[in-house]
Amino acid sequence: MNDAVAAPPPRDALAWRRLAASLILGFASGLPLALSGTALQAWLTVAGLDVSTIGFLTLIGLPYTFKFLWAPLMDRWEPPLLGRRRGWIVVCQLGLVVSLFVLSYLSPANIGGIGAVAAFVAFLSASQDVVIDAWRTDTLSAAERGHGASTSVLGYRLAMVLSGGIALIWADPAQGGMTWPEVYRKLAVILAIAGAIGVAVAPPAPARPATAGEPPMRQELLGFLAVAAAAVLGWFAASYPGAWLGHTLVAPLGFSEKVTKGGADLVALALGVAVALPTGAQLAKRLGYATLTRSLEGFLAQPHARALLLAVVLFKLGDAFCMALNTTFLLKGAGFTSAQVGVVNKVFGIWLTVVGSLIGGIFLPRLGLVRALVGFGALQAVAVLGFFFLSLTGAGALGAFEMPPFDLGVVWLKESVTVDGGMLAAVALENVTSGMGTAAFVALLMSLSASRFSATQYALVSALAALGRVWVGPFAGIIAETAGWPTLFFVGFWAGWPGVWMVWRLRETIAAMAGEGSARG
Repeated sequence: MNDAVAAPPPRDALAWRRLAASLILGFASGLPLALSGTALQAWLTVAGLDVSTIGFLTLIGLPYTFKFLWAPLMDRWEPPLLGRRRGWIVVCQLGLVVSLFVLSYLSPANIGGIGAVAAFVAFLSASQDVVIDAWRTDTLSAAERGHGASTSVLGYRLAMVLSGGIALIWADPAQGGMTWPEVYRKLAVILAIAGAIGVAVAPPAPARPATAGEPPMRQELLGFLAVAAAAVLGWFAASYPGAWLGHTLVAPLGFSEKVTKGGADLVALALGVAVALPTGAQLAKRLGYATLTRSLEGFLAQPHARALLLAVVLFKLGDAFCMALNTTFLLKGAGFTSAQVGVVNKVFGIWLTVVGSLIGGIFLPRLGLVRALVGFGALQAVAVLGFFFLSLTGAGALGAFEMPPFDLGVVWLKESVTVDGGMLAAVALENVTSGMGTAAFVALLMSLSASRFSATQYALVSALAALGRVWVGPFAGIIAETAGWPTLFFVGFWAGWPGVWMVWRLRETIAAMAGEGSARG
């Protein structure tokens, strides 16, 4: 069935399907992100890799920051079955499942192979996010966006609970008894099932509006290949002059060999991006990558567009500092076992995630988007202090209790585990406030995206939102290695406030985009 010709049932009859699909597809979106992030951190940490190397491997997530470059192709071209939204979800799902199985057969000693396959997982995951976000933007009405955002965030965070926490219990020798490769293969199967159910439940998206004077698809492909060539040019710039420049600038600072290498690599990568982005922009304009250039021009024509983009970048920055090396901190910095981290971070975290998402869904329509963003964003920033406190005091400062053995089918404990009160408090604050903040943030991103270019524009704003999560990782690793974990979380606390201030400064514009009229106060 094709999205362009299907005759959907009356809108109200599909309301439950839209919200259910938002939940399930949110889960399918969150699962591969953790498998190229949190779970991979845990696997490599247990395997003995150093903090700087693991911090730099967060750059595996770079596709999340550049997905708007290929999103136009997903806006223009429809797969032969199920239409341009659901069809693309199926394509990405198949690629993800196969890639996760390949990743499961690689050894941590092969760090190059692990990094390459994990980066491809991130590319497919980012591509899947493009089309899931576009489907949600296209199908949810303005009145449904608050609830749709909260259910999507709930599904997303439940997936993070599974792949970023319960997976640690599965992989703990004393508790789950599974190897990390076995964990990855099991989660790949779960991802395949969730994706299939989500596509089956999701109603078709509306047909793409026709655009006069639209260039042929062949020209769009040529424009994309030109942008890809610019990316290759950026890679060469990073690999050769960038490597020399990075070492020249960082080596005299006197850091350890590992930190010097990480800092030099970061300088090289920044040079590569500085070469690739303007080159790609010029080639896209000259060769007629119209879906990209028109969508970006349309977005930038909105009032205060550049300030809005800056607000998007800054809003989750403090949360990104907190979470960039969260698992590594709990395992190596604070010295907890995999089972302790899995139980506290996720067995308790699953209920805290539900609470945060429900609070966001309940209060977002009542507060309005601006007040929700400001209030939830402030709480996000304050929550980072929980990890700051834990990094200063270590285990035992707030007491502890024993979690008895249990078996819930999906997650179990064969032996009792000590639950530290400080870790539980820090994780509780982060899960609840981040769930609330993300629900409001997703509603903001949907409000910023126009329907005709929803995939491209949403990909742009969500890619900018991912800048913090991806680029903070290397800085976080260097800060933790050189200045210690308390300094990292102290920096993260202050990094959360500029985004809150930017949202308040743009409150009138955001309220108008969300259809709320003028924001009071």
